[in-house]
Amino acid sequence: MKAVVMAGGEGTRLRPMTSSMPKPLLPVANRPIMEHVLRLLKRHGLNETVVTVQFLASLVKNYFGDGEELGMELTYANEEKPLGTAGSVKNAEEALKDDAFLVISGDALTDFDLTELINFHKEKGALVTVCLTRVPNPLEFGITIVDEEGKVERFLEKPTWGQVFSDTVNTGIYVMEPEVFNYVEADVPVDWSGDVFPQLMKEGKPIYGYVAEGYWEDVGTHESYVKAQADVLEGKVNVDIDGFEISPGVWVAEGAEVHPDAVLRGPLYIGDYAKVEAGAEIREHTVVGSNVVVKSGAFLHKAVVHDNVYVGQHSNLRGCVVGKNTDIMRAARIEDGAVIGDECLIGEESIVQGNVRVYPFKTIEAGAFVNTSVIWESRGQAHLFGARGVSGILNVEITPELAVRLAGAYATTLKKGSTVTTARDHSRGARALKRAVISALQASAIDVRDLENVPLPVARQQTARGSAGGIMIRTSPGVPDSVDIMFFDGQGADLSQGSQRKLDRVFARQEYRRAFPGEIGDLYFPASVFDSYTGSLLRNVDTTGIAESGLKVVVDASNGSAGLVLPSLLGKLGVDSLTINPGLDESRPTETEEMRRKGLVRLGEIVASSGAAFGVRFDPVGERLSLVDEKGRIIEDDRALLVMLDLVAAERRSGRVALPVTTTRIAEQVAAYHGTQVEWTTTSPDDLTRVGREEGTIFGGDGKGGFIVPEFSSVYDGTAAFVRLIGLVARTQLTLSQIDARIPRAHVLKRDLATPWAVKGLVMRRVVEAAGDRSVDTTDGVRVVETDGRWVMVLPDPAEAVTHLWAEGPDDASAKALLDEWSAVVDSAGR
Repeated sequence: MKAVVMAGGEGTRLRPMTSSMPKPLLPVANRPIMEHVLRLLKRHGLNETVVTVQFLASLVKNYFGDGEELGMELTYANEEKPLGTAGSVKNAEEALKDDAFLVISGDALTDFDLTELINFHKEKGALVTVCLTRVPNPLEFGITIVDEEGKVERFLEKPTWGQVFSDTVNTGIYVMEPEVFNYVEADVPVDWSGDVFPQLMKEGKPIYGYVAEGYWEDVGTHESYVKAQADVLEGKVNVDIDGFEISPGVWVAEGAEVHPDAVLRGPLYIGDYAKVEAGAEIREHTVVGSNVVVKSGAFLHKAVVHDNVYVGQHSNLRGCVVGKNTDIMRAARIEDGAVIGDECLIGEESIVQGNVRVYPFKTIEAGAFVNTSVIWESRGQAHLFGARGVSGILNVEITPELAVRLAGAYATTLKKGSTVTTARDHSRGARALKRAVISALQASAIDVRDLENVPLPVARQQTARGSAGGIMIRTSPGVPDSVDIMFFDGQGADLSQGSQRKLDRVFARQEYRRAFPGEIGDLYFPASVFDSYTGSLLRNVDTTGIAESGLKVVVDASNGSAGLVLPSLLGKLGVDSLTINPGLDESRPTETEEMRRKGLVRLGEIVASSGAAFGVRFDPVGERLSLVDEKGRIIEDDRALLVMLDLVAAERRSGRVALPVTTTRIAEQVAAYHGTQVEWTTTSPDDLTRVGREEGTIFGGDGKGGFIVPEFSSVYDGTAAFVRLIGLVARTQLTLSQIDARIPRAHVLKRDLATPWAVKGLVMRRVVEAAGDRSVDTTDGVRVVETDGRWVMVLPDPAEAVTHLWAEGPDDASAKALLDEWSAVVDSAGR
């Protein structure tokens, strides 16, 4: 006997789950509903099956193919238009006309004994046998009355309570003889219960009802979909669960990685190659799909999570359904009954209220409170670029596919035959992405100079030597899971705002240039990169007095690429140095603030015990520098900026220093004391770079360990800053603690407030209004200066739904009071 699986329905009540996926492919316990149905058919010997398809038919066909993987023989009958339950089977008449056949829905979960049903049909000599079951609430189903012999006496489709005369309902499973096709008109919509069966009964044809024992659930609503998952996990339905039951009710599939410190309270299911980190808690009736990542601190209860979903740290999912390829960022909350469609982005600390529907391909911005369904609005991020280029979680937000498209867009902004320099840090992720980037550049008629693993300043310097631009891929500072794809201009600096917008436009339109055969770009690897860099550095930065000073320094390379350039540099400087952590460590491409702090404390201990003049610690890509004085005390980054400024200004006695407007105004006092002046820039590194290039600029810095040495380069360079510092200390013959002690203490505090994108403009208007008659500086954001010299700065983040605030006063209490006052202004506008 053959079977017919009806898989053509749209499942409109299950949207947005079925917006981009046919209902039969919805996973239950990480297998499509229809696969559970096919496995049931196979268990009862029904190996030859015709599948009727209509809505998103190609997805069903692509998934199941010819059925070989299931050990079955599948063929397909495609409906050009919806033909109803009987019309769709009529459409497959050619394959069914020779013998009795069984009809079953591809989107209902059941474990009925189909063999008993078929035997009943044969024993009764029926033309049609309707499979029935008893349900507590028959309102949504067709009620059927049978006599003592099992013969059907009456049908009623979807009754009201006043019409309910039985709890025995039609499951949509039938055994039929081919003669039934004589009662179904071809190519028009026809239903079994509404059209065919009444006619058969009218003519006295043998229609029987078989009341089946077992489990049956018509998965037609969100509630029934979630219930079906729970019933499978509870063992209420006899279906195959793919995986290993590692403890009662806890199912884990092949390749899944569950940390021993994760909390699992079954029954639950974790799909193949999923990863559950320490501290995550997964509770009963939760189904985690294939390749899902659940980060530490996440909480999932009665949640159904489809494949390839990223569940961020401390996020909270309760009684919800999350579609495939969706990213749920840190501390997001999705409440009971909510449904998130495929390929959505749920931003940090956002809340999706219960029963809200978010349709596929939508973005919920960080901090948003969503209490109505998101159907048409895109809410997409306006720009690709953030503070560090294009950044995101590796293989979640930043994938090889995205890297290829970005590189193709960048290449399209350049002339054919141009050269682009590529580089990376020492992480595996950066190595893999860089290969994708190189392929895309070459395919767009761009020649590539690949530096492989080099410090970021070396990549910038080499880019400036004849390339049209550069791309550096590194692990995001302090975020081991994330990467930054950084784009440089022809001078090795970050792209200007205008160039970023141009790249944005090309990427958004997906108008990528492709090379003709013969135009594919070349790939080559320049030699002696480090010698070239150190030679140029020592020619341009004043090193007089170093060799004679007898200075001893301790250098911490942080197991990063900065250590690659130090051997040749320190030897040529002629300084007595001790280098620690020089080797590359692939497992540590970046460091958290805690790791950095521990490293500085250890550096301080070595400096103090060795009698060194000072210690320096590079970040892993050699861009930034941290300082420890001769007593082993850490000089905080904002103080290190003032110390370097004091040293440079005291030696030069004229010129201009470039500092972002968030820097303490004590910097003005230090600069003016030595006859120099400050040029305030925006917080954007490319603006600081712009001023660094101008004639007369003697120094620049951002207060976060980034220093510009204009005589060598206009970008942040930790190695150049180190060489300059050695020369300054050698010539001034003052210790870092002495210099630090003569600079007044600063009291600058910072705070970040979540602000939805839609109200950012309103927030800034309210800030200007609240400033009243006070002095306002709009170099970057809005800086309000009080009459007593205290100031507060309000700046909307260009890439995230956040507003940044800085405040400075004569002491911390005064600065905090100012910060509290203006935080209230921002909060009131954001509500």
